[in-house]
Amino acid sequence: MPRKPHISNRYLLLGDLFFIVVSVFASYALRLDIGPVLMFYLPSALWMIGISLVVKPLVYYTLGLYRRMWMYASMRELKLIAIAVTVAEIPVFMAMISLLSLNIFRGMPRTALVIDWLLSLIFVGGLRFSVRLWSESVARAQAARQGQTRRVLIVGAGDAGALVVRELQKNPQLNLEPIGFLDDNPAKLRQQIYGIPVIGTLEDLAETLERRRVDEVVIAIPSAPGRVVRLVADACRGRGVPFRTIPGIYELLGGKVSVNRLREVDITDLLRRQPTQLKEELMGQTLNGRIVLVTGGGGSIGRELCRQIARWGPSMLILMGHGENSVFEAVLDLQENFPSLLVKPVIADVRDQPRLQTIFSQYHPQVVFHAAAHKHVPLMELNVEDAITNNVMGTRNLVETALDYGVERLVMISTDKAIRPANVMGATKRLAEMLVLDAARRTGKPFSVVRFGNVLGSRGSVVPKFKRQIARGGPVTITHPDMERFFMTIPEAVYLVLQAAGMSNGCETFVLNMGQPVRIQDLAEDLIRLSGLEPGRDIEITYTGIRLGEKLSEQLWEEGDILEPTEHPEILRLMGQTNLQDLELQTAVDDLIELARSGDAPAIIATLDCIIPGAMIRSTPPSQIESID
Repeated sequence: MPRKPHISNRYLLLGDLFFIVVSVFASYALRLDIGPVLMFYLPSALWMIGISLVVKPLVYYTLGLYRRMWMYASMRELKLIAIAVTVAEIPVFMAMISLLSLNIFRGMPRTALVIDWLLSLIFVGGLRFSVRLWSESVARAQAARQGQTRRVLIVGAGDAGALVVRELQKNPQLNLEPIGFLDDNPAKLRQQIYGIPVIGTLEDLAETLERRRVDEVVIAIPSAPGRVVRLVADACRGRGVPFRTIPGIYELLGGKVSVNRLREVDITDLLRRQPTQLKEELMGQTLNGRIVLVTGGGGSIGRELCRQIARWGPSMLILMGHGENSVFEAVLDLQENFPSLLVKPVIADVRDQPRLQTIFSQYHPQVVFHAAAHKHVPLMELNVEDAITNNVMGTRNLVETALDYGVERLVMISTDKAIRPANVMGATKRLAEMLVLDAARRTGKPFSVVRFGNVLGSRGSVVPKFKRQIARGGPVTITHPDMERFFMTIPEAVYLVLQAAGMSNGCETFVLNMGQPVRIQDLAEDLIRLSGLEPGRDIEITYTGIRLGEKLSEQLWEEGDILEPTEHPEILRLMGQTNLQDLELQTAVDDLIELARSGDAPAIIATLDCIIPGAMIRSTPPSQIESID
């Protein structure tokens, strides 16, 4: 980033000495005109110059005029200049009057002292503010050479808006040019703040974005109500214009605003590839007019699933979850954004099969998305029994109930950790996959599995943890510098799930072509930089050490799996996977459930290692809660 040029204060001292001489001569010339009269008073002028050259720099130095960075001069500095010039003029005036009374020189025009004060004020102030103007023009030229300037529209023409404009004008290296304000106060319309016009009201936002080239919108109303923020957000999203808000100064000083609020991180910046787009024509056929049930509806993926499904006009959306608070928040979100949608919140646990049967008999869902699962790897290492009952038994309960009540389609959400699993969570998800695919094979129903990598920004994922560590000032901890994972955004994950619902013929696993995996270290460094900081300088990165049995990288499919293209160019269909089936699968699940009920975690792990292809759970020691996987 270009830096503002800095002029040393010693050069300002030389300029002051020069202008002291000019000021005295000019004050005499303006008072007396150039001619014989001026020559008569010349001795007093020379005495005044000598006294001023001694007194004024000393006063200026004492009052701090040579200890300022004048590239940042403001009204406060202007007041300081006026005080310093006035204070410096007083001893000069007294000295000149004393010398005149002692007949050191024959005469002196007293009004020349007033003129000298005025000229000194102009010269001292002009010299210093010219430094600021020159500094800003040089920085602006540097910024123009280094990158294209982005045009910024500011919502709010109050103190905060004025502060934003002033800072952008003072820091052209940001490459942000304010082009106008929007404000609902009619008295401010067609007025200017720092040369920037108030071009309309908030209602004119959409028209302004259409009519003018706007690259970014800043909401400069720290106390803006939610209605204003939503209005701006909706208008900006509809036209692909990024926006941000600024916090109030009291929030900053009080520590209520974290580093992430000062610089909003765009999750897609962390992907290092273009996000996948969905083919929408498949969605309407599957969801429109259907009764849709989402398990785990209060979680990160489940909540986004409900939002996306709501767009396609289901006749009813059943939002099922175990945590009442998260379900309540999800329902409020849906009611606010889709007021005409019929939403049925259901508090239930997939482990409770009688409860599932009651729900299905009451609502008769036609399409089911199964997002309910325990997914936190370290916690499941410490709670093996609960991983079995929730991820395995819960999935079997749901699949059997769906078959009993004639569900048309079922899509289960899985993870890349289900391939050659090194942990309990991945192993239980692989068993859940087997249960869904076995049901599809036996019945011919379009039941399918969607498998993807780590989801950026979901609860319990690595990004929120890194954000907390960055907000605390670091360090950011990762297990190994070569650790890498596949990553996707929450919308991408949901797109994949919805596409699978539309494309499934039954007994398939869908995966996204996610490109190359991302190093966790690169992800951490990107997140630090996107938070406005520098890795290694502002935030340290430390390594906790790779654990025995932990994999440096994950896979999305097994060797030997058959990959087939689908209607979507970036989604692949996996066929012919080696899985347990029929009685063998049901017997293994029964045994694991019995072991879970008896609390025999070592036996569960041994069984998982035996029945799941490539599993190596016993070689992995117990995880720590803070570990990343």
